[in-house]
Amino acid sequence: MTYKLIEFSVDAGVATIALNRPDRRNAMSDDMRSEFVDALQAVTGDKSIRALVLTGRGSAFCAGGDISGMKRRLEAPQGEVAFNGWSRQQGVHRVQSMLLNLPKPTIAAVNGAAAGLGADTALACDFLIGSERSKFSWSYIKRGLISDGGGSYYLPRRVGLPKAKELILTGRMVEADEALALGILDRKVTSGELLSAAQAWAVELAQGSPTALALGKKILNQTFEHSAHEIFDLGSQAQAICYTSAEHREAVMAFLAKSSSKE
Repeated sequence: MTYKLIEFSVDAGVATIALNRPDRRNAMSDDMRSEFVDALQAVTGDKSIRALVLTGRGSAFCAGGDISGMKRRLEAPQGEVAFNGWSRQQGVHRVQSMLLNLPKPTIAAVNGAAAGLGADTALACDFLIGSERSKFSWSYIKRGLISDGGGSYYLPRRVGLPKAKELILTGRMVEADEALALGILDRKVTSGELLSAAQAWAVELAQGSPTALALGKKILNQTFEHSAHEIFDLGSQAQAICYTSAEHREAVMAFLAKSSSKE
């Protein structure tokens, strides 16, 4: 696919996807979402890609859903509004699920405002790094909507349930320093070093075994929904796979060879 609304590049095993509608503050349109899905599929399927950085071009990370799309929904015949909305939700949730379940580490480099769906999309990544320009708002309530991009799932896991309720039910703005203190941001750097810092972090995360990274991430994503014994069972199954991986064999043989050389 030729991308017009996102930018996609790969360097040193790290893919970078940049939302690229700066004139619309990177609001997520249907066409942008289609390109995003295609790029995420490419990242998933390419074994040479070990990690992903997601950012935005211009002054914003992502302003949320495209208002023009909301307008079209309002103009649709009354009998089609609900089904049209349901259909759109399937597309939104596909992207969020792909980010959440991507079998590789993901980092959101939040270069500016992340509002509504934009804030939820950042939270779908494993880690968030921002700058003094980063700010977040779960602004759905101001459009008479609920958080539909996963914020009701992701946010309580980062800030706790009462604070998540406050942020989602008020839609207020969270500036960078507060976001860092609350745990919405994991790291904060200057705006000039944001992308390079995110990519360097991604390179660091990508050094581990791809098998162990993928299976470990999958289990961690489920840890709040299962009992300890269920997590033990998932871990046993995953570890059995890891035992057969080339990375495990190479690491053990390298360790044994190093130990033998010291004797």
